[in-house]
Amino acid sequence: MELLAKRHRDQASSGEEDSFGVQPRRVADLAMVPNLRWSSTGLCRRTRSQCLFSSCEKQGDLSSWISDNIKKKECIYFVESSKLSDAGKVVCECGYPREQHLEEATGSHTFQGQEWDPKKHVREMPTDAFGDIVFTGLGQKVGKYVRLSQDTPSSLIYQLMTQQWGLDAPNLLISVTGGAKDFKMKPRLKSIFRRGLLKVAQTSGAWVITGGSHTGVMKQVGEAVRNFSLSGSFCEGEVVTIGIATWGALHNRESLIHPTGGFPAEYIVDEGGQGHLTCLDSNHSHFILVDDGTHGRYGVEIPLRTKLEKFISQQTKERGGVAIKIPIVCVVLEGGPGTLNTIYNAITNGTPCVVVEGSGRVADVIAQVAGLPISEITISLIQQKLSMFFQGMFETFTESKIVEWTKKIQDIVRRRQLLTVFREGKDGQQDVDVAILQALLKASRSLDHFGHENWDHQLNLAVAWNRVDIAQSEIFTDERQWKPSELYPMMVAALITNKPEFVKLFLENGVQLKEFVSQATLFYLYQNLEPTCLFHCKLDRVLGGEPERLDPGVLLQRVAQVLRELLGDSTQLLYSRPHSSDQQRLFTVPSVKISVQGVNPQSSYKHSSSQATFTIDPVRDLLIWAIVQNRRELAEIIWAQSQDCIAAALACSKILKELSKEEEDTDSLEEMLVLADEYEQRAIGVFTECYRQNEERAQKLLVRVSEAWGRTTCLQLALEAKDMKFVSHGGIQAYLTKVWWGQLSVDNGLWRLVLCMLVFPLLYTGLVSFRNRELQADRCLARVRAFFSAPVVVFHMNILSYFAFLCLFAYVLMVDFQPQPSSCECLIYVWLFSLVCEELRQLFYDPDGSGLRKAVLVYFSDYWNKLDVCAILLFIAGLTCRLMPSLLYTGRIILSLDFTMFCLRLMHIFTVSKTLGPKIIIVKRMMKDVFFFLFLLAVWVVSFGVAKQAILIHNERRVEWIFRGAIYHSYLTIFGQLPTYIDGVNFKPDQCSPNGTDPYKPKCPEIDQARQEPVFPEWLTVLLLCLYLLFANILLLNLLIAMFNYTFQQVQEHTDQIWKFQRHDLIEEYQGRPPAPPPFILLSHLHLIIKRVVLKIPAKRHKLFKNKLEKTEEAALLSWEMYLKENYLQEQQFQQKQRPEQKIQDVSDKVDSMVRLLEMAHLKQSGAMEQRLASLEEQVAQTATALHWIVKALRDSGFGSEEGVPTLAPQKASVGRDPELDSRSKAEDPDDAYHVNARHLLYPSCSVLRFPVPNEKVPWETEFLMYNPPFYTANRKDKDLVDPVGDALEPLSRISYNAVDGPLDRRSFHGVYTVRDGLPLNPMGRTGLRGRGDLSRFGPNHTLQPVITRWRRSLDGAICRKNVKKMLEVLVVKHGPSEHWMLPGGSREPGELLPQNLKQVLQREFWSSFERLLTQGMKVYKGYMDDPRNTDNAWIETVAVSIHFPDQSDVELKRLNSHLHSCDEGMAIRWQVVDERIPLYDNHKVILQKVAALFMAYY
Repeated sequence: MELLAKRHRDQASSGEEDSFGVQPRRVADLAMVPNLRWSSTGLCRRTRSQCLFSSCEKQGDLSSWISDNIKKKECIYFVESSKLSDAGKVVCECGYPREQHLEEATGSHTFQGQEWDPKKHVREMPTDAFGDIVFTGLGQKVGKYVRLSQDTPSSLIYQLMTQQWGLDAPNLLISVTGGAKDFKMKPRLKSIFRRGLLKVAQTSGAWVITGGSHTGVMKQVGEAVRNFSLSGSFCEGEVVTIGIATWGALHNRESLIHPTGGFPAEYIVDEGGQGHLTCLDSNHSHFILVDDGTHGRYGVEIPLRTKLEKFISQQTKERGGVAIKIPIVCVVLEGGPGTLNTIYNAITNGTPCVVVEGSGRVADVIAQVAGLPISEITISLIQQKLSMFFQGMFETFTESKIVEWTKKIQDIVRRRQLLTVFREGKDGQQDVDVAILQALLKASRSLDHFGHENWDHQLNLAVAWNRVDIAQSEIFTDERQWKPSELYPMMVAALITNKPEFVKLFLENGVQLKEFVSQATLFYLYQNLEPTCLFHCKLDRVLGGEPERLDPGVLLQRVAQVLRELLGDSTQLLYSRPHSSDQQRLFTVPSVKISVQGVNPQSSYKHSSSQATFTIDPVRDLLIWAIVQNRRELAEIIWAQSQDCIAAALACSKILKELSKEEEDTDSLEEMLVLADEYEQRAIGVFTECYRQNEERAQKLLVRVSEAWGRTTCLQLALEAKDMKFVSHGGIQAYLTKVWWGQLSVDNGLWRLVLCMLVFPLLYTGLVSFRNRELQADRCLARVRAFFSAPVVVFHMNILSYFAFLCLFAYVLMVDFQPQPSSCECLIYVWLFSLVCEELRQLFYDPDGSGLRKAVLVYFSDYWNKLDVCAILLFIAGLTCRLMPSLLYTGRIILSLDFTMFCLRLMHIFTVSKTLGPKIIIVKRMMKDVFFFLFLLAVWVVSFGVAKQAILIHNERRVEWIFRGAIYHSYLTIFGQLPTYIDGVNFKPDQCSPNGTDPYKPKCPEIDQARQEPVFPEWLTVLLLCLYLLFANILLLNLLIAMFNYTFQQVQEHTDQIWKFQRHDLIEEYQGRPPAPPPFILLSHLHLIIKRVVLKIPAKRHKLFKNKLEKTEEAALLSWEMYLKENYLQEQQFQQKQRPEQKIQDVSDKVDSMVRLLEMAHLKQSGAMEQRLASLEEQVAQTATALHWIVKALRDSGFGSEEGVPTLAPQKASVGRDPELDSRSKAEDPDDAYHVNARHLLYPSCSVLRFPVPNEKVPWETEFLMYNPPFYTANRKDKDLVDPVGDALEPLSRISYNAVDGPLDRRSFHGVYTVRDGLPLNPMGRTGLRGRGDLSRFGPNHTLQPVITRWRRSLDGAICRKNVKKMLEVLVVKHGPSEHWMLPGGSREPGELLPQNLKQVLQREFWSSFERLLTQGMKVYKGYMDDPRNTDNAWIETVAVSIHFPDQSDVELKRLNSHLHSCDEGMAIRWQVVDERIPLYDNHKVILQKVAALFMAYY
């Protein structure tokens, strides 16, 4: 609906390992990809032929798009290789034989004599392999595939997947990596992994990316998909499994080559003949086959897969107003060296990894050491683990390789917040899906964010994944107290995306619907209606002529129009159109789009608190929004929050029944009707509870005017919805009976009423009794008025009057119909005039002030009123003819027919009878059956009649006799009147006219004039007659009887309900009818005219059917109703638990739990044993250390000698310690005191890799013979301001280290540092890189970091506190696209006091003042900074100075704020609250923490 909606490269070292894309640090430019926003735009649902393209059209579009955009790679220069193919053929350096090359590759002399170079001799051309793929012999499951160049942009591939292949953007990206060769897993672990992986993929809407081949971890994923699909475990569609494989390493790839697309292409999985190639896995749904123009080379897809995963993780997906960057997680099974690189790259870039322990090799090595302190993860330990888990290939590990593995594993384990080890059965871990999602949340929790945005991000992820269990266990904890307003954006998202469990969770955590629903919220919800729902289509039609940008009030007013159509004319508009003055005050509703990274959700979601002026009942508005989309669970939760719950349930029933009338889909129609019946049952249940408690208050609920539901009543809503079960409730019928008897007692006999009607003085004898004691004791005229105004009396008096009218009418027609009207006939005219007046009164009766048009429509909606009008009009026509002498007889005929219609009117009177009322309904429904039967009968009558007439009679020209012969006689034949001459036996010439001239005789059939015998084929006419009687008499008549029987049975089963439902209309009619019967009713009409026309007294509906209560009384009544509704819901829950099916399910769940616990018992016992052994080992180590100290102390004191001193074995690292079981395991242990950032393998801003330096090899004193770091010094433009490159010693010999070298101070805060070979050595140890890197100077590079702080204050000026401590604000800056903020300091030019970065944010006139502030500040730190730019020969040392403004009125603070500016458009400046999650660089956070400790402030 247009009007409603305008509104993430690292290569792996092994070609047999899967790669993994890393999580990016900045948002990608989305201009090159399609908008991922889930839009509610679209047209109404149409037929399949109108909405969907044909298969050929879609295939043509896909072929055209791929041909224009997707390329493959081909070798264009054949160079014979020294290696032969598997078949012994001569091949090119690219791996392909000569016959698989282009003609130009073998015949061209352009590259003659050149060595084969893939960059020159491989070119791109349009791909020839794409389309649908079917695996032969494996069913009809169809997948998608494409062959593309390794240089294809990731944005183009993503566009192919989302737009051309029709995949929805994922909520999560799961990259499964590990061993590419087959490996063994324990059966139970394999089952747990498969079940968990598919569960998280299905529930969270994830994409699973693997290598796509039928081996190793890819095979495990494929088998998981297959097993779950065969078991029918999928309930929400197919799991998207994307295989990214190398085209040149693919076996049987020739079958996939179709230049115009394979639709489908048949692929054979031939593992026996694949050789060194590989086959595709048949259980993946999509394949991306990466081509580099070579054959038999693995690992070609790794760079493209990495880039694609990175790109996807940079995309933002929005739905329901919540936008999330697509998260990515790496799941690791087994694996080798390439897998280690993948994990290292992922962890380094902030991507969480889940390692499955027990799967083998790399996964088990990491799992074994994950819980150890970094200081215990040594080279010897890693060597031990490798020998244990890499038994087959351990000999291939060189010493340098082991050192590299040690360094990488240390870096992986150091960031424990990104590493999750799944251990089967330990610490309650049983499901891989929970481990994956918990890993993502744990990683999100470790990110640095401003304020509480990190928590919002976690909750948004849980909502996007639809995992309320994760939200309950990980997010809604005591660690975070949520304010209701903070949950509003996610509440909107849960509503729009139909996640009822989250709506329930938010309600349980403080969200109040009355405060949540504002005009902006409701407007946005209706903007995001489900495009396929019927209400969306109806609203679209109403908005057809509206402008594109609608005010909220206008849209809601159009919604109200559609709702009125659904609820009926008895309701008023639920949202009125705003006045012009109100429209000027309407705010512009923002787009409720919550970006979870970089933007505070509350900053973009503006919640209005002015809903009191916009809606009466916000819960009602939300309930309607849910019910019109047929969202059962959502509506049930909201209805449980409603106050006017009976009216709400009946309104929902009415809306659903009206929508079902226009629904074309049979399944949706049945769902609507079932849901409508459920809400009727809820209304009955709540009303039953109310009626049991208090009958009078329950009956007040029936006729109370509900302002929230358009000033209608519960009873009226039930009647409009035709909720017969509700209306037939005993409490409602008791109320109707009370209304029917008026003020009379219901135990009065009917004979007493008739007797008192005829002889009214008997009223004073006590023959009839009254409910009101005062009337019972009173003998005045009030008793007469109360008696004759009772609907039951009015009804019977009208019956007597009507019978008298019919008798008089019959008498005049049969006895006293004179040329001049007699006195009896005149009396009939007066009588009829009174009936006409009464019908006019009913026609114009409008107590609700709805207007004449509505009153007329309501009047003519009644069948009996239509009959009355017809009878009156026919009487007027007959009277007109009767008064004309020439048409006297015609008038009598018309009046006679009119008498029949007046007699039919008696059936309406009988509806009050419990016996006759349902029978009248049966007759009415049978009349419909007769109509359809007559259509079938007419086919046979006309077909037989025309055929018979044409065979027997020649050229009959008399129309009346044609009708008789073709229709009339054929119809009478059904009832036994067979034509006498149809067989020629009973033919008599004197009974017919030979020429058809006798008007009273039929024309004779074809006869022989000589013999006077019929000549028509008698056998044919007899055969036609037999067939006609067979079908008409036997088949059709029995069909009619069956139809009548079905109708009778239907009505008979609901006789009581139908009668009770029909009573209301009759009771309401006679309750509001004047007490005098016709013709005396004319006096009442005269009195009514005086009141309405002369005295201008408006009509009012009787309070018995529509009663407006006082506000206090209404509030008390609704509170009472809501209380009993809670009782009803509790009773329903109890009954649900008591149902046999539920009990069986509960027992089954308990049995499953017991079986699971028994299966896990031995694993838990072994886990407990491991914990006890680890504890014992630690205690023994502590004892050994103590004994060593005692021995040394005794020896130093002169006790004993060096001989005989026991040698204590060194403490060994505990093997396989479980981090989850070891409560003392820390994320960063104290022994990890060496610089960390300065040893990152990849040097920043370049592609230089450091030499891996494990922790134990950092100190220069530690021997490290194989240490051979690369030399790197960045080339800088300002060569005069920096030291020489350092690759030659002569320029460096002029540098004076450990001294003041001219304007430069080359002294270190840590004392004298060592100079070796003319280069200084980093006092903190090895870094893995020589040279000065990106720094300016060899040796210490001094910087200044001013920490400018002030107290955080509230609006009233008070200092904010958290956990009793005061809160600080610090001035931070950010450069360009970096996600991290920094302190406004850095390096200084020689002779300058202010850092260059600080000068960029301060105006020049304030520099001198700030220098003064620096001299007055307090030094909080002076020393070495662990910076990624540090090298073995250059490092950063800093002085941190605290400048604090304790008073908000400080003049210098005001001057500082006024002189802050940014000389660079990409630079940002802000005051930020000091918190441990502030997104600063790590070394700056250390300084900030010291400042917070200095002021005893919160951190």
